[in-house]
Amino acid sequence: MFCSNCGSSMADGTAYCPTCGAAQPRAAAPAPPGPPAAAAGSYPAVFAAGYATWGNRVVGFLIDGLLVGVGMAILYFFAAAMLASIAGLAGHGAFGGMCCMFFLLFPVATLVVGLYNGVYLIALRGYSIGQGVVHIKVVDASGNLLTQGTAFVRLVVRVGLSFVPFLPLLDMLWPLWDERGQTLHDKAVNCYVVNNPQGV
Repeated sequence: MFCSNCGSSMADGTAYCPTCGAAQPRAAAPAPPGPPAAAAGSYPAVFAAGYATWGNRVVGFLIDGLLVGVGMAILYFFAAAMLASIAGLAGHGAFGGMCCMFFLLFPVATLVVGLYNGVYLIALRGYSIGQGVVHIKVVDASGNLLTQGTAFVRLVVRVGLSFVPFLPLLDMLWPLWDERGQTLHDKAVNCYVVNNPQGV
């Protein structure tokens, strides 16, 4: 470093210049990660309760996953019936077709159920059914609810990740080391999941 008064070279962290004796300004310590909209000590009140914990996010995800499972079972039942009746498949052929269809229906069911649970409800009140149970909420960087368009893009990204091996797991684990507890699909639309103790 160099003296702010006379420009003499000195060791980093020196409090006083050894040449002219002038006191040296200290660099401010880096601020800990805070709410994304923090400015001049103020930020949206919704961030005051803190970012949602990974555990709460997983519980909410599992509850929402049960809804996806129900949707997938319904789709699987009707699709299997149509496959058997239209194509006239029987025995091993029908079973093989339905087995492959099982893996295709998961992202479809996630998208169909998600249109209500992960788009409509999140845009309307800020949380899905599962997130409401564990009192967490999805907001944008200004603390506002997501628009339906933003919530839809967030859902599409999450569904898209399900087509790539290991990415859904990585997406779920990402908040464990992310300083603001975001998943990959949160980052895609710059949204945050925060605690919502009052359930509003």
